[in-house]
Amino acid sequence: MAISSSFCPTISISSPRRPSPFPNSCCTFATVVSSQLSKEATKSVEFQGRVGFLGLGIMGTPMAVNLLKAGCDITVWNRTKSKCDHLINLGAKYESSPTEVASSCNVTFAMLAEPESAIDVACGTNGAAKGMSPGKGYVDVSTVDGATAKLINKHIKDTGALFLEAPVSGSKKPAEDGQLIFLAAGDASLYETVAPLLDVMGKSRFYLGEVGNGAAMKLVVNMIMGSMMASFSEGLLLSEQVGLDPNVLVKVISQGAISAPMYSVKGPSMVKASYPTAFPLKHQQKDLRLALGLAESVSQPIPIAAAANELYKAAKFHGLGDQDFSAVIEALRGKLQRPEH
Repeated sequence: MAISSSFCPTISISSPRRPSPFPNSCCTFATVVSSQLSKEATKSVEFQGRVGFLGLGIMGTPMAVNLLKAGCDITVWNRTKSKCDHLINLGAKYESSPTEVASSCNVTFAMLAEPESAIDVACGTNGAAKGMSPGKGYVDVSTVDGATAKLINKHIKDTGALFLEAPVSGSKKPAEDGQLIFLAAGDASLYETVAPLLDVMGKSRFYLGEVGNGAAMKLVVNMIMGSMMASFSEGLLLSEQVGLDPNVLVKVISQGAISAPMYSVKGPSMVKASYPTAFPLKHQQKDLRLALGLAESVSQPIPIAAAANELYKAAKFHGLGDQDFSAVIEALRGKLQRPEH
């Protein structure tokens, strides 16, 4: 059974002070986390320890920034070092490899773009596993498949360290605002230890049991999201073709039973053929591909998601992979040209 974090909407709760699991830590901070139910409800939490962060892309950078703003001692690494500069200027330390980050930190987070990168950063030649040891924790917040999560789990556990997968639901803006949703699975003790950090970066968190369940939940969520966006794109274009104002369609949808924040946020820019990247289209297609593999493993038909995947593949083929996933609408316009190489 999934266990969700929850907050009382009418009272403030102070967590009891517990002995630190990190006796040699140098970072202590207290932060107030706003309840998703009421801005008046707060929860005082403390975390003691050095925190590593691997991967500073669209999602990783704002997540690490929020930890820094909360007063935490952060050490960062990224394949392209220049992406660390902003964090370094804000007070983060830098190490030249995942191994060195993990070795110098009590808990290390990783946010990578695809399974191959997640495996390399955790288990490769200079991977984090080589810097792990008993008493340390590794939290992978990347979106990967269950097999990848279990492989990384084995490498980390073989060092005596603890592992937690905690992929996030949310894109660039929620990451910036600390409004992500964490889908965690793995070591329950590590989940409790890093809960204050998850609460800084997100608005809610769920503990889902054994490793692989977090990855599966995230893939199901993104499968639904990708299919919804494909259908929404069809509706916008059909409304145009029959002489309706697609902007009005967005407003109509926002008032009805199928209203979703994604439609009202993405719709106006899609009508203008503008796709500022919050969640890259290539990542959405990757998640649909992984979801199809998950469904195949249990012989579950998902024909709608399969059709949506073909649409994203077409958009990516035409050079839209780095644009927002809402650019999938362009694959339906029938005017795309194959990019020149």
